[in-house]
Amino acid sequence: MPEASSINWTNTSVKAFAKNADPLAAIENAARSLVLTAREKGWKGPPFNPLRIAEMLEVKIEANSSVADARLVATESGPKIEFNPQQPRERVRFSIAHEIAHLLFPDWSEQVRNRGGNKTPDDWQLEMLCNVAASEFVLPIGSLSAAADIPPIEDLMRQRRKYDVSAEAFLIRLAKISSQPIGIFVSSPLVSEDGARHYKIDYFVSSPTAPKLRLSGLAIPNESIVHRCTAIGHTDRAVESWVMGAATQIECVGLTSYAGSVYPRVAGLVRFDQAQENYLPIRLLHGDVLEPRNGGKKIICQLVNDKAVKWGGGVANKIARRFPDAEEAYSKQVVQIPQRDRLGRAIFSEASEDLTIASLIGQEGFGPSLFPRIRYAAVSACLEQVGEYAASVGASIHMPKIGTGSAGGDWSTIEELIVDVMVRAGLSVTVYDVPPKRAQLELF
Repeated sequence: MPEASSINWTNTSVKAFAKNADPLAAIENAARSLVLTAREKGWKGPPFNPLRIAEMLEVKIEANSSVADARLVATESGPKIEFNPQQPRERVRFSIAHEIAHLLFPDWSEQVRNRGGNKTPDDWQLEMLCNVAASEFVLPIGSLSAAADIPPIEDLMRQRRKYDVSAEAFLIRLAKISSQPIGIFVSSPLVSEDGARHYKIDYFVSSPTAPKLRLSGLAIPNESIVHRCTAIGHTDRAVESWVMGAATQIECVGLTSYAGSVYPRVAGLVRFDQAQENYLPIRLLHGDVLEPRNGGKKIICQLVNDKAVKWGGGVANKIARRFPDAEEAYSKQVVQIPQRDRLGRAIFSEASEDLTIASLIGQEGFGPSLFPRIRYAAVSACLEQVGEYAASVGASIHMPKIGTGSAGGDWSTIEELIVDVMVRAGLSVTVYDVPPKRAQLELF
């Protein structure tokens, strides 16, 4: 998630949308909610086509060569997005996603929204938030896997082509899932009265292992290499000290400019030397979740459906046989909750003095279904409750690859939710998978 911003938010659309919340956090939460709903309905990729989000919102999409990029207009039959089909495909997809993001703002219908802004002094704030949301739409949670090493910026720009997404979207997602201590900033130019160009950071996204910094709104020194990326796709690198006050490697690439600007925006990849001290990455082990490896207090998580008053098959059945009193405690609690209110609830039952079973109600119903029964938003809410409980009692967290069985969930998506909710909070999380079966001897 982008760091809490220090921007002086003045745009009326932004203030109406965010109310008293941080706009960067609010826009990511709103965009992710749409993404998780689409994933539950079977949206797959890469590439992830934002038209699926538009269909969910009943938005009409129409090609129009007279439009520069894309625009959102209000019609009698509802919202309509017009796009220029002559633009490169990745730009078309991002532009459509950008206009979908405008629908998240309550006053979207009051004027035509053009990608790039309507040229009011603080319109860049609205456009920046729409870019953040668009990045979530074209390369959503769970679409990238964490890499052991982050290659040079030029290689990253080649890699992102296979996902058919913008450089901005690719770099943001990379920072969110990377196990390396990196950060991504996106900056835009300001031109002073004397014609001089200056850059400021619009927003900053860090990996879980990176130092926690507040860089939004920060002015970038004029001698930085940011000023040398004078065209879209141009790259440069240097070791500079303005980010942390110590020598840090920065690699930059030019991005599409805001409307009316002759200079590109610039994204920067910051490679930090020191990992965050309280960061403990997910441990992925082969073994039995019922034999958790850590000492001290432990929580075992399992996913259950909203109709379950007893623990069912698979891991849940094993837990029930091992800890029947814990299952009985679960049953007594869950029947007190109306079924319509169960999704998103985590129920805790004691198995022993040092072991708690956390039942995460993140699956809607059971049995055959045309679409996955996983409900990602409910899973996320359950993970937050488990995280708060674990922090309060000083417990480590253990689980199988929850949600990937009969719920039909995507593990990459669930894993990233765990990182966002638990790992970033400094909690110890261990995931257990079944050891691979030995190959049988083939007789000739």
